[in-house]
Parts: sequence; C-alpha cells; structure tokens
Amino acid sequence: MKVAVYSGSFNPLHVGHMAIMEYLTRTAGFDCVYLVVSPQNPFKDASNVLTGAERYAAAVEAVKRHPGLRVRVDDIELGMDPPHYTIRTLDALRRREKDNSFTLVVGADNLPRFSGWRDYRRILLEYGVVVFPREGFHPVHDRNVLKAENPLYRIKILKAPMVNVSSTEIREGLARGEDMSGVLM
Repeated sequence: MKVAVYSGSFNPLHVGHMAIMEYLTRTAGFDCVYLVVSPQNPFKDASNVLTGAERYAAAVEAVKRHPGLRVRVDDIELGMDPPHYTIRTLDALRRREKDNSFTLVVGADNLPRFSGWRDYRRILLEYGVVVFPREGFHPVHDRNVLKAENPLYRIKILKAPMVNVSSTEIREGLARGEDMSGVLM
C-alpha cells in the first residue's frame, strides 16, 4: 500500500487539512493517509497546545465525522521516546509495516528549511516528500536548491488547492468566542 505520512500537531484539524488528505488519496495516487499526531513540534511554541493524547482523541473524532476519507489517525509518535524526529517515525512505520511504502507530506513552508531536519538526506532518498502549496512560498525553487545537492532526492510538488486557514487563527477565534465550526473538520 502506498501511504502518505502527514504529521503535525493538528491543533485543531480543519478544512485545510481535510482538503490535503482528500487530494492525496483522490488525485495524488496514495491509497491512504496516516495522520500522525506529534507530541510536540520542535519548531512550534508549546504554550497553547493541547497534549498529544488530547489532540489524538480530537483527530480520531474529526476523522469519524468524514467516513469517506481514506485516513488513519496514527498515534505512533505518542508512544515513542523523545526526541521526536521525523526520520525515527518513518523508520518505525517501515519496521511496523514492511509491505507498505511511506512518503512524507510537508507544506511548502517547510521546504526552504528542510536541510535543517534530522537525517533529511535519508528522508529525501529513502522515503521522499510530497509538498503541498502554502501562500507566499515557492516550492519549485526550493526543490531545485535541494536537488542541486543530490538529483536523486525524491521531491514532488503537488498542484493541490490552497485553503488559507490555520489552526492558530482557529484557536484565536475560539478564544474570542467566535463560531469557527465552518472551518473545523
């Protein structure tokens, strides 16, 4: 099975996440998406993030509301010892499910700094990445910079629809008492 590994804090899941997951399975050729809830993204502030277990439970409930999605909410990282590096997660998935092939899903905002990720070369050579668009980022340029280092890097830019909503905006709206149900998954 060809699996897209979509990791993140997902605090909360929203229609932008859902659009990406639908695109991956309906258009980009993946059989399934593993939504991997991360305990804590090292690049994000932890002060207003629910615990990993709380976000995992919320993600399971959100996905249940959309039975047509080919998505599995995976808690693999919640049971792993820190540090939580993506390469460790991908390796653990491959050990757990030897018959599946795994590809990492990242936003275009991650590509310019991807060389700062732990074992990024292994990720790009052994697993590959698919990159969804984010406003203000130029993934083709960033892919070309990485591929100049090694043309064998597997980096595919998706022509997915861009949904401009963020979990931060949703949390801020909820804190102000606004109804955010229209953008929640």
